[in-house]
Amino acid sequence: MQWVMLVIAGLFEVCWAIGLKYSQGFTKLAPSIFTILGMIASFYFLSIALKSLPIGTAYAIWTGIGTIGTVILGIILFGESIDAIRLICIGLIVAGIVGLKLVAPH
Repeated sequence: MQWVMLVIAGLFEVCWAIGLKYSQGFTKLAPSIFTILGMIASFYFLSIALKSLPIGTAYAIWTGIGTIGTVILGIILFGESIDAIRLICIGLIVAGIVGLKLVAPH
């Protein structure tokens, strides 16, 4: 269950990161509220996951999910570049997340 909480926390991290872009420096009310609620939810689910997961593993996976999701949505929503180097780097992050999951205590 702690892994599910960690994935949920990572998905909320993607939400607040994208919301941050739309909030335009917290100058737009609705996206700012969405961003703050995403932050709260992300930290809450991360804190639940940390009750039983090692901090280093959980934090790396949490930020990895956030990074990958934000890069993908940046490409889709904002037309950010998609090139081979970027895809290789995302692949390396995925490999790191999988590796950390495999060596983490169950």
